[in-house]
Amino acid sequence: MPRLEPRARPSAAMSLASPLMALALTTLIGVAIFIALGKDPLQGLRMFFWEPLRNGYALGELGLKATPLVLIALGLAVAFRANVWNIGAEGQFVAGALAAGWVAMQADAGSTRLILVPILLAGTLGGIAWASIAAFLRDRFHANEILVSLMLVYIAELLLQYLVYGPWKDPAGYNFPQTITFLPATQLPKLFTGTRLHIGVWIALAAVIGCWWLLFRSMAGFALQAGGIAPMAARYAGFSSRAALWGAMALSGGLAGLAGALETAGPLGQLTPYVPVGYGFAAIIVAFVGRLHPVGIVLSGILMSMFYIGGELAQSRLGLPKAITGVFQGLLLFCLLACDTLIHYRVRRAPAALDAPAGMPADMAADMAAKEAR
Repeated sequence: MPRLEPRARPSAAMSLASPLMALALTTLIGVAIFIALGKDPLQGLRMFFWEPLRNGYALGELGLKATPLVLIALGLAVAFRANVWNIGAEGQFVAGALAAGWVAMQADAGSTRLILVPILLAGTLGGIAWASIAAFLRDRFHANEILVSLMLVYIAELLLQYLVYGPWKDPAGYNFPQTITFLPATQLPKLFTGTRLHIGVWIALAAVIGCWWLLFRSMAGFALQAGGIAPMAARYAGFSSRAALWGAMALSGGLAGLAGALETAGPLGQLTPYVPVGYGFAAIIVAFVGRLHPVGIVLSGILMSMFYIGGELAQSRLGLPKAITGVFQGLLLFCLLACDTLIHYRVRRAPAALDAPAGMPADMAADMAAKEAR
C-alpha cells in the first residue's frame, strides 16, 4: 500500500516552481471543465488569460482588482508567518468599508480632497478594531482565532445589511438598500483617463515595500515571526509571543480595512449589501501562491485578478455559471497543495506484513516492515 515518506532535503528550486506547476495543472483541469460543459476550451482560456490583458482599460481593471487582493494578502502573509491564523480578513475588509463609509457620509459641499486622509485612516482603524476582537479572545481566553475570525465575518456582513437597510439607507434611493452616493471629494483620484484605476495601486505597492522591509530587514519582523513560531525560544530571547499575536492581527486587520476603504472611496462610491465579494478569502490563496513573500504576492494577486475578470467574462460571453471563478480559485489552491506535498514527501510502497514468520505478533511484524523500509 503506498504511503508518504518525508524527504530528507526538499528541493528549493521545486518549491519556487511549485506555483507555476500548480497554474499549469489548473489550466489543464480548466480545459477539461470547458469541454465537459460543451464550451470551446480555447475561448474559455482566452477569457481568463488574454482578455484581462487586451488593452489599457482591461489592464486598469486588472490593477483595480489586484489592489485589495495584494493589500489583504500582505497582511495575511505576515500573520501566517507569525503563526497567527487570521481567516477573517473578509470581515475586517467589511469593517474597514463601514468605517470609511461613515466618514465619507459626513462630507459636504465644502469638503476637499483632504477628507480622503480621514476616510482611509478610518478604514484602517476599523479593520484593526475588528481583528482585535479575535486577538483579545485568543489572548485572554485562548479561543481559536481561526473560528473566531471566521465567525466575525458573518457578523460584519449582518451589520452591513442592518445599516444599509436601516439607519444609513438613502431616503431618496427608491427604497434600495444603499447609502447615499458619496460626494466627488471623497473619491480617489484616477491614474489614467478612461479607466477606473486609482491611486490605491500606489498605496498597495508602498505596502509591498513596507512589508518586505518589516519581514526581512527589521528586528520587529524577526521578533514577530520568532514569537509566533517558537514562543518559548522567543521568550528566552526577550521577545513576546503576545506582542507577535497582537502585532500580526493588527497589521493584517489594518491592511484588510484599508483595502475596504479603498473600495469604498474607489469603484463603489457608496455602501450596499454587495460590498463583500470574497476578496478576504481569495487573498488567502494569493498569500500561499505567493509563498508568503511580498513580491510573490504581487504576482499571485495579478493572477487571481485575472481569474475574477475571466470569470465575469465567461459568464457574460460564454454563458458559464458564476461559480466558475470560485472553481478556478479552488483548483489553483488544491493543485498548489498537491505540488507542495510531493515536494516535501515522496510516495513509497509500504512493505506487506504478510511475509512475517507465522505466529509473529502484528506489532512486531509492523516494526520489522518499518525497519526494512528504512
